[in-house]
Amino acid sequence: MAWTLTTSLDEFRTAAGEFLAADPVGNTVLLTIVDRIGRDGPHVYGEAPPRYGWWREPDGTVTGATLRTPPHGQRLGRMTAEAAGALALLLAAEQPAEREERPGNGNADGNGDGDGNADVGGGREAVLAFAAARERHTGRGWSVEFHERLYRLGELTPPAAPPAGRSRLAEPADRELLAEWLAAFCVEAGVRAPEDPLLEADQRIAARALLVREDADGRVVAMAGASPAVAGMSRIGPVYTPPELRGRGHASALTAAASAHARAGGAAEVLLYTDLANPTSNAIYQRIGYVPVEDAVHVLLR
Repeated sequence: MAWTLTTSLDEFRTAAGEFLAADPVGNTVLLTIVDRIGRDGPHVYGEAPPRYGWWREPDGTVTGATLRTPPHGQRLGRMTAEAAGALALLLAAEQPAEREERPGNGNADGNGDGDGNADVGGGREAVLAFAAARERHTGRGWSVEFHERLYRLGELTPPAAPPAGRSRLAEPADRELLAEWLAAFCVEAGVRAPEDPLLEADQRIAARALLVREDADGRVVAMAGASPAVAGMSRIGPVYTPPELRGRGHASALTAAASAHARAGGAAEVLLYTDLANPTSNAIYQRIGYVPVEDAVHVLLR
């Protein structure tokens, strides 16, 4: 049993593509990231090249996958606790060499040993196994950044009395507003914002992966993402309404429309993550037909 790491997207797809596609719910984040990189290029998330990995059993079967898109942290797909622990040790073992090669940049491999700000996200069991194994091996601690819950769409039930207005695909004319909102969403969610929000908006609009809600006066009042279907799966997000326009039902109506858009685009599984610290969003999504699947966690590595 061993991990293989590479910066080649083609190698990763060849080795782990079948494994990822066999569980599109458990591997939703990796699938959407890989699809985005294949569509928009290796630098869509940052200047440094992405790094991919897969875990093989003694018989050669792939049973785990991971990736990192610097400057973002490590993302764990479906894997066992054993595989997660082994990945933590492998990345920790690389760290001293990285520090020697680039003094002052101890976070070169993404496991957080240098600056303490790197994170690991994924299914709760795998992430906690990763963090615990790394702490045992290096003595460096970790802390939970936030808890999430993964939901899948059952029977779509749009709001019975939505506010006046309409939902539609975002258009190039919306780009500046959506760039502003994409950055605002990241600040509010406590995640890293895109390096170029305008480019991010352009790429999502071109991929038909952003929808907006207009009110009765034609003013754009909310946005929601719906990733292109890959392996029969689409994920909703980000969903954002400016603070002064919240509480009017725009986000519920738009999320329902984005979910319908994803299904029309070929997604048999429509998924979304919610912050467990936000009971309002968890309740809203359940009312329109989303049911819990599993919990996820992000941890900060010291």
